[in-house]
Amino acid sequence: MELLATHPVKKSDLGFHGNLYGGRLLEWLDAAIAAYAMEVCKNRRMVTVAIDKCEFKRPAKEGSIVKIYAETSQIGKSSATFDVEARAYSVYTGKHSVILSTQFTFVRIDEDGNPISINC
Repeated sequence: MELLATHPVKKSDLGFHGNLYGGRLLEWLDAAIAAYAMEVCKNRRMVTVAIDKCEFKRPAKEGSIVKIYAETSQIGKSSATFDVEARAYSVYTGKHSVILSTQFTFVRIDEDGNPISINC
């Protein structure tokens, strides 16, 4: 998998229980994978069409670093699917822990929002 983005977990990223807020993580993932989809498909008109089951496997705490990784799973006529992992990295131990793994599917669209061929 390719490293796409790195985010430090700050106090403003935490939910009620002192863990990284799931919505914040999904925001980071969507932005990173969107840029990756544009790069892989050589087109900027790629939009998120589906996110597979998101199971949060462990929390990320304040002060940890979240690293986002992805690889291309499948490219179809108008869509591309990517395997994605978010990993918490501890600067103290050097250990990575998967906090979420999922798949994102993007579709190439025309000016009216209709799916069109990727041609990548």
